Amino acid sequence: MAWSDKLKLNKQLVRSITEAGYIAPKEIQLKTLTRIIGGQDLIAVGPEGCGKTTAYVLAVSNRLKYQSEGVPRVLILVPDKERVLAVIEQFELLNKNRETAIVGLYPAPGTEAQMDALADGADIVVATPERARAIYLKLGLNLNKIDLFIVDDAELIVKQGLQLPVAELANSITKAQHLVFTTVMHDKLNKMIAPFMKLPAIVEVEETADTQVNTHQQVLYLVPNFGTKLNLLNLFMQDDELFTKTVVFVNTRHTAEKLYQSLQNRTDNPVALFNSWFFELAGFTNTADFIQSVTTRILIIVNEPGVEPDLSGIPFIIHFELPEDKDTFINHIKTNEPSGDDETMALTFATDLELVMVKKIEQSIGQKIPVGELPGDLIIAKEKVVKQPKTTGPDPVGAAFHQKKASNAKTYNFSSGKKAKMNKKKNH
Repeated sequence: MAWSDKLKLNKQLVRSITEAGYIAPKEIQLKTLTRIIGGQDLIAVGPEGCGKTTAYVLAVSNRLKYQSEGVPRVLILVPDKERVLAVIEQFELLNKNRETAIVGLYPAPGTEAQMDALADGADIVVATPERARAIYLKLGLNLNKIDLFIVDDAELIVKQGLQLPVAELANSITKAQHLVFTTVMHDKLNKMIAPFMKLPAIVEVEETADTQVNTHQQVLYLVPNFGTKLNLLNLFMQDDELFTKTVVFVNTRHTAEKLYQSLQNRTDNPVALFNSWFFELAGFTNTADFIQSVTTRILIIVNEPGVEPDLSGIPFIIHFELPEDKDTFINHIKTNEPSGDDETMALTFATDLELVMVKKIEQSIGQKIPVGELPGDLIIAKEKVVKQPKTTGPDPVGAAFHQKKASNAKTYNFSSGKKAKMNKKKNH
């Protein structure tokens, strides 16, 4: 489908898009451009590379098609300097109106040069939240005529803990249209944007690989924090009839030691480390010995370069933390067994901040990971309260997390058939 008149883009912009090689709009652009141009608040959710940035660059360029006023009308917040420069580059590629002035604000020694650039005139400001806030407080950033406020890569801004400057900047703008672009939506992100979004339209697109990877059966458990992950792991490991042999993956030795001590204190069967780095901590150098062990039923493995354990014959694989490289995770869950014969279950524990990696994994394996209900007797650990400077703006953190109880706390969201099949593994 070529660029249509229904998208309401001006002819010069359509020419520029076509010359840049954008022959037809992507799904996210088809679903968002008309809404943005119509003035509606919008939350757009889609995977990396689906065209979110291009969507708002086109909408902004279409809006600023007249002579420059020299006063910022659009404020775009992104996570870091690299994204600031990338967004500006995209504007320069698609926006042929050279009257439009764009200024980037990002952490750099001193603020004078960036404040001078603003003083020379800017229609569009692309900034990191903390630098935009700092220059605004120095009266260098004029927000009085901002009529379009955009937050891009919002999930990364939340991951960096920059909710407060985003909320303060949004609260300082009298009246504007608000757009939020993100890879995933989760509770922390919603708490940041809810105070300034006005009945937003929510648009979501999914893109997955054309070929589906053959994996073990999977279940994803969404938890609010590390403490709840630990409680969930200990709760599962109490069921020694079901969890006969379990491999638990973590990202650091520090986390491995913490899990080792916690499980050792709460379970009847000893826990061990893979390639133990302390002689006083029990360990195995290969998974075959772990499977044959009559006493140890939990093996903790750190995701480290060169560590590729043989997971065949392991009934349960738990990713307590998601590795930084999605291919590492995929290698752990891939199987060559026909779906009916594969008896391994792969469980993943993820917090809000890890959902980006979950999405990348789902995109690569060509399938969604089913979400399981948390057991009703799981203790939800309290969130650590981070003290924020006083502000007159809305609270970006919001209320504490409240987890709903599952309707059935005994099956861990496994069907009775699956559990019966797993109970046959007691001979390990």
